[in-house]
Amino acid sequence: MNSKARKITGISASLVAAALLLTACGGQSAGGDGEGLSGPVVADGSSTVAPLAEAAADQYRDVESGVNVTVATSGTGGGFKAFCAGETDISDASRPIKDEEAEECAANGIEFTEIVIANDGLAVVVNPENDWADNLTVEQLNKIWAPESEGVVMSWADVDPSFPDVPLALFGAGTDSGTFDYFTDAINGEEGAIRADYSPSEDDNITVQGVAGAEGGIGFFGLSYVEENADAIKAVEVEGVYPTVETVQDGSYTPLGRPLFIYVANASYTDKPQVKAFVDFFVENAVSIAEAALFVPLTDEQITTAADELASLG
Repeated sequence: MNSKARKITGISASLVAAALLLTACGGQSAGGDGEGLSGPVVADGSSTVAPLAEAAADQYRDVESGVNVTVATSGTGGGFKAFCAGETDISDASRPIKDEEAEECAANGIEFTEIVIANDGLAVVVNPENDWADNLTVEQLNKIWAPESEGVVMSWADVDPSFPDVPLALFGAGTDSGTFDYFTDAINGEEGAIRADYSPSEDDNITVQGVAGAEGGIGFFGLSYVEENADAIKAVEVEGVYPTVETVQDGSYTPLGRPLFIYVANASYTDKPQVKAFVDFFVENAVSIAEAALFVPLTDEQITTAADELASLG
């Protein structure tokens, strides 16, 4: 068992006990009212949330093999476009919905419910051969990624004179990703503000490959990808705090800790029994699903809120 899985397994028993309240608060479980169900459940959105949604889908197949849950990864922004067009039942998101996206949903008659389903930290990762940048400040990260650094900050020595003169190789989320929005806002002070000479991708695995292939590589993505690729990249501390389950949950990993969301189309939930059953299952089993997908589980308070959000859908 890897270190993150051990940390998740070690979450207090109170979390598990609190999770059991979801069954009572959220109505009948999927196993009860979902017997014999069939049909599709369509989810799209964040590549960060995708492993979580896929873990839920895998577990749910053991409950209802006739329900086909598909999880696409067009990025948080792309997912909301499809969701607000009525093309999906669930939108996976690594940031809250924007006002303009909510307005588009409203214009198309799509009513929805936002549910915080897990927590995550954005990890800053470097090549395993990098032995000089174990701890970076927000100021240093800004110096690396700010728009005005393009063509100016080109090597690690430009970031800090104590660092070697190794060329920077920058990789990260693409512009349709909630991870991109979150990172640029937290580090550069404005969503979308970033130097243009980095290699963007909606596929976090491409970021892994890029950082792993360049001595001066640096990138950012969701914390779960760190454990999955521990042999290829390594995470660094930010402001002296390493991204872990505990530091994300207790809020000390700032400014790169965050909640993760699913947005459920109200009409899909009420009109499609298979969607209702899957969403109920997903929320009621949020802690075990987060553990399986190597995400940071909900806190006690978040579990109670998720139960209330689920109840409001019924």
